[in-house]
Amino acid sequence: MIDSIRPARRRARGLRRRASSSSRPHRKPPVTLEQQPPTLTSLPAAPVVAPARRTGPVIALLVASAFVVILNETIMGVALPSLMADLQITAATAQWLTTGFLLTMAIVIPLTGYLLERFPLRRVYLAAMTLFAIGTLIAALAPGFEMLLAGRIVQASGTAIMMPLLFTTVLTVVPATHRGRMMGVISIVIAVAPAIGPTVSGIILSALDWRWLFWLVLPIALLALVLGAIWVRNVTETHDVRFDVLSVVLSAFAFGGLIFGLSSIGEAATGHALIPVWIPLVVGSLALIAFVLRQLQLQRTDSALLDLRTFRSRSFSLAVVLVAVLMAALFGSLILLPIYLQQVLGLDTLTIGLMMLPGGILMGAIAPIVGSLFDRYGPTPLVIPGMAVAAAALWGMTTFDTATPIIWIVAVHMALNLGLGFVFTPLMTSALGSLPRPLYPHGSAIVGTIQQVAGAAGTALFVTLMTVTATAQLQSGADASATTAAGVHNAFLVGALVASVAVVLACFVRKPAETSDDEAGAILAH
Repeated sequence: MIDSIRPARRRARGLRRRASSSSRPHRKPPVTLEQQPPTLTSLPAAPVVAPARRTGPVIALLVASAFVVILNETIMGVALPSLMADLQITAATAQWLTTGFLLTMAIVIPLTGYLLERFPLRRVYLAAMTLFAIGTLIAALAPGFEMLLAGRIVQASGTAIMMPLLFTTVLTVVPATHRGRMMGVISIVIAVAPAIGPTVSGIILSALDWRWLFWLVLPIALLALVLGAIWVRNVTETHDVRFDVLSVVLSAFAFGGLIFGLSSIGEAATGHALIPVWIPLVVGSLALIAFVLRQLQLQRTDSALLDLRTFRSRSFSLAVVLVAVLMAALFGSLILLPIYLQQVLGLDTLTIGLMMLPGGILMGAIAPIVGSLFDRYGPTPLVIPGMAVAAAALWGMTTFDTATPIIWIVAVHMALNLGLGFVFTPLMTSALGSLPRPLYPHGSAIVGTIQQVAGAAGTALFVTLMTVTATAQLQSGADASATTAAGVHNAFLVGALVASVAVVLACFVRKPAETSDDEAGAILAH
């Protein structure tokens, strides 16, 4: 009997042990690499995101550095008369200090997609700031025009890398729910830095020599370089990417030719162009076609210099079109307003700089607010009224004549900057946020390239319309200031018409959702 009871007790103890083990939390065995769920084979390795405590100082330093380098893009405009007198050069020659800067930017920016994929963030940042600092030193020490132009070209090489670097870093480390606020801060760099460039230049030149435009920037650039060596760490994972020399050559001829041709249109209208304008425009257009075909071929193997699969995203394509319109309006007005204030109203450079300062300050003040509103409500409630205000401001600029009150000019300029401030952040965030992660570097490079081409196109359009109108009326015997005022009116009239069309396009902007694996696969499909 005892023998029959023992097996029963053993069975009871076994049941109690199984019941006890089943009540404990179930621990899954560790997942090996072979057991990982399958992913899209076309997607490169996902970037490694650093902790927030590390990325905060990095992003702050990148924003500050980008502001300083982008400021130099428009700082030379007001200084050209002083440079012409000091270096004994003509206006056509002096203009190369701005044109050469834009040309270099247009050639280097398309390379940044490759650079950001191939090299670590820290190395790219240090290279960019080193180039900018060296270029600033060369320009400050320049005894003549040739060395000054060389310094500007080296400066532009570093400047061209900074904005795509900043965009890619923010998209990588900042969650989608907070990108609007961060992109609002970046909007200060994109729009405010070029807007206050003439102001900073005017203030410096009112008391100091033109070389101080570079001497005052050099310590800031060196400080950013030192802090970058201490703070900046690699927050993305790199991988080997094929470097296609033919794409680089085609890119240089395409974007360089278009920028040079567009920048020469204004000179051609006065009969001072070095070569016929149609030559660089035709060369640039043909090279652009060849460049696009080459990229379509290379992106089948994920080795394109600029991956054009970004345009498969509807949000990206629409936002890029609107960004181009806005940059054309911004740079066109930046070049035209000082000409109008100087040649028609007879104001000095310091006064002109101070008049344009409130608009730049306003845009910078509202940028973080707009970013927060974007995170809560999306782009539509911001972009539509912003474009409407910008278009209305351009219509207001068509009223400028020989007797326009200064207070009205400042008010209209502030309205333009207010409208642009409500549009830049939502558009940039919508454009880049709609892309899958592997295309962030290419999207940033494309947006930067479009900005340069659109800025040159806007400048060419506004200056050409003003010059053609003024020349025609001057031949009929009209007063010089009246003819310039008439030219300004026609230029802003065309700008207002284009901006009015952009208001309609703004109605179709939507906030992009986080890209799923299926959507990323559709965009990245060869």
